[in-house]
Amino acid sequence: MSKEAVFTMKLEPELRAEFMAEAEAAHRPASQVMRELMRQFIQHQREAREYDEFLRNKVETARASMHAGIGATNDSVESNFAARRAQAEGKM
Repeated sequence: MSKEAVFTMKLEPELRAEFMAEAEAAHRPASQVMRELMRQFIQHQREAREYDEFLRNKVETARASMHAGIGATNDSVESNFAARRAQAEGKM
């Protein structure tokens, strides 16, 4: 991959000094570490957006099914699991 773009940033001198020292201790150029951090950030952001979309779709699907009268009421779910908990406690 071509490295033609330049990225300039302002930061505290102490942070820069510590970062440079840690990069040197890891025997890696600071630019390589920054590229890795950027890639990790991009991946994390993409995964977070995908997960948010996944949850949004699940909620929309659940709401649509409830509006259509499909599914169980909260009271029936609560009583069902209360019975299951009682049965599980009885087996212990």
